[in-house]
Amino acid sequence: MKRQLGQIACTGLALLVSTSLMANPEPWQLNMTPGVTSTSQDVYHLHMLILWICVAIGVVVFGAMFYAMFKFRKSQGAVAAKFSHNTTAEIIWTVIPVLILLGMAWPATKTLVKMDDTGNAELTVKITGYQWKWRYEYLGEDVKFMSSLARAADEARQVGSGIDPNSVENYLLDVDRPLVIPTGTKVRFVITADDVIHAWWVPSLGWKQDAIPGFINEAWTQVDEPGVYRGQCAELCGKDHGFMPIVVVAKPRAEFDAWLAEQKAANAPAGTVAQSAPVTPPAI
Repeated sequence: MKRQLGQIACTGLALLVSTSLMANPEPWQLNMTPGVTSTSQDVYHLHMLILWICVAIGVVVFGAMFYAMFKFRKSQGAVAAKFSHNTTAEIIWTVIPVLILLGMAWPATKTLVKMDDTGNAELTVKITGYQWKWRYEYLGEDVKFMSSLARAADEARQVGSGIDPNSVENYLLDVDRPLVIPTGTKVRFVITADDVIHAWWVPSLGWKQDAIPGFINEAWTQVDEPGVYRGQCAELCGKDHGFMPIVVVAKPRAEFDAWLAEQKAANAPAGTVAQSAPVTPPAI
């Protein structure tokens, strides 16, 4: 029985690790990542649908073109047609592209509408971009902190540091304090910037959103699988633009609640706990 439970636990851990690995971009990855949210998977399937439609159009158009070039070449005695207009042909090559565009616009519009719907979120996180770090604030929870490039990577990137970047795990993709969100929960993000334009982008979530000073942009996500998901600033925001990684840690709801309570306690003013503790009357 213990052996079976161990095998089940190992299988679950392997699936969890493989899901996280599949969610994050890999070196020399050519295609998009399917991601870990329904939105990202909708975007991925939409991308693949349009890709194969373009491939089919390319095969048909170039196939017809090369067939005509070889089949009706001058050396075979072919004579060019003299007509300049054909109503049937014009209707066909007008109607078919319109139908193809409508076929692509329908799922694209449906996905965009879904991505734009930030309603009914259970948690709102304000994200503010700075040169060159991120500030996360859990609205209504009194929890906020800055997230910067991890110290090991920051030291390795310095000129003359003598540190081999290959020896640093997740070089330029790790931070000192990641954003933590609960799994199975719709999380709304309000995104802005303090100095210049940044862009908050985690490919596994399926979208990126500009962070513009003076403006508030919105986005949302719902991650169902626990894991660590990485991204970067996607806007050229200055000389250290390449050193603004983003790390999102998705925890099960119970673990997230415990983490949030721990952050609240750490942020509480000194003496709050002692003042709120019941006072025992002195013995007479």
